[in-house]
Amino acid sequence: MNKTHFHVKQNVLTVTRTFDAELDLVWRAWTEAELLDQWWAPKPWKSVTSHMEFKVGGHRIYAMVGPEGEKHVGRTDYLSINERKDFTGEDAFCDDEGNVNPDFPIATFVSRFESNLNSTLVTIETVYSSEEHVNQVIEMGMKEGLSAAFENLDFVLKDVSK
Repeated sequence: MNKTHFHVKQNVLTVTRTFDAELDLVWRAWTEAELLDQWWAPKPWKSVTSHMEFKVGGHRIYAMVGPEGEKHVGRTDYLSINERKDFTGEDAFCDDEGNVNPDFPIATFVSRFESNLNSTLVTIETVYSSEEHVNQVIEMGMKEGLSAAFENLDFVLKDVSK
């Protein structure tokens, strides 16, 4: 099983993970709502996308729904897209309509995809406005949640590639 690596330096969080799948499939899993919802939330939570327009200037609104009906809504705004190479954006917590909640950190990120024969290296570099905000999302369980979601992605990639 591949391991997710986390590195924090001041207000920047870098996450790297290699997936045992070709670049095209990994890219699709990150950019198509139907696939993204199959892995984005750590079990027993699930991801439910209510809106996704993967294009420059577009955005995704999704809910992380818990087993007891708990719900946390997030918004990703896409700022740049280099097909099958990288995309950048902003992530924030929001309400059901996509209005950003200023009580939580807003992050700017770049997600990079690099093909290595039959595997794909994904590097996510996320910049927060302060070290305090990085620590806030880590304390909220982001490392554990993202690691679990990436394990879900391993299974989705195997299933889709059949």
